[in-house]
Amino acid sequence: MRIKMILFVPLLLLVCSVCPAQLQEDSNNSRQSEAQVGEPQGRSEIQQICNLEINAVLREMTASLAGLKVEVQHLQRDNEGKIKELESLNQRYQAQESQIKVLREQNQAQVAELVTVKANATITENHVEALKTEREVKRLAFSASLLASGSANIGPFNTHIILVFRHIVTNIGNAYNPNTGMFTAPVKGVYHFEFHTYGPGNPEKPTTAALFKNEQQILATYEFQTTDGHTASNSCTLLLHVGDVIFLRMWANSIIRDTPSHHTTFSGHLLFTM
Repeated sequence: MRIKMILFVPLLLLVCSVCPAQLQEDSNNSRQSEAQVGEPQGRSEIQQICNLEINAVLREMTASLAGLKVEVQHLQRDNEGKIKELESLNQRYQAQESQIKVLREQNQAQVAELVTVKANATITENHVEALKTEREVKRLAFSASLLASGSANIGPFNTHIILVFRHIVTNIGNAYNPNTGMFTAPVKGVYHFEFHTYGPGNPEKPTTAALFKNEQQILATYEFQTTDGHTASNSCTLLLHVGDVIFLRMWANSIIRDTPSHHTTFSGHLLFTM
């Protein structure tokens, strides 16, 4: 429609310019004709023809303008519709952006909560592990006999020796070492120990054993009998700190015996922690 409008304007100007020229030409022709034939033509008839042509162009331009107006109205309505659609899209975008913000905040809160839960789980796990370790530490008990197998006399020796009880009956907590004969306290607490010795009977050598805490003698047994077998025993309850060592020592020039019946034994267990 705009193209038609652009074409009509020069056309109108052309018509307007042609009419005076035509009028002049017709006037000249009229003079010649009057000179030749003697039939004059009036200017009013030529002017009417120009007016008719101008009116026709104006009507067509008016129709074109009306069409353009209708088209502009359609474009305005379309533009208004698109503006409303854009506003709706903008509102939806803002709503989605707000929802995303809320979801992001919720996600951050969930992450923080997850970190807290994980930390609490770690603390709980450590606590459980500590309780488990404490429970396992509280389960301390051992019992062992002198010889791993068979029958034999130990001694006499010209120096004191540590008795190593090699046949393990019970060693819960593994606090007793069958290679050294020593019990090492893994936790502070009150412990009970007892030992039994068997002597073969000897006219010159007694059967002896002494219980030591670190290098301190706590108690001992002594039995002397020239013939036949004989036994002795003793026990005590001690407060031990972590790392304290308990063991049995046989004095020099003593003799002790063990058999498959396990007559010579060393035992101990934790009563309670401190």
